[in-house]
Amino acid sequence: MNQQTYCGVSAALFTIVALAHLTRLFYGWSVEIEATAIPMLVSWVGFIGPGALAVWGFREVRKAG
Repeated sequence: MNQQTYCGVSAALFTIVALAHLTRLFYGWSVEIEATAIPMLVSWVGFIGPGALAVWGFREVRKAG
């Protein structure tokens, strides 16, 4: 696997994670692990972090191509 393929696959996976968190934020879904409620702030971080990594990965693919 070359670097361009790796960056493309990684960026796609980070996009899926970011979209999952964005969906939770949009619909206001609650998440609980055992008796602990997970705050929405976790999904903001889970959207911004992987979203930024996805953008970075797609830029690397474009630059290498």
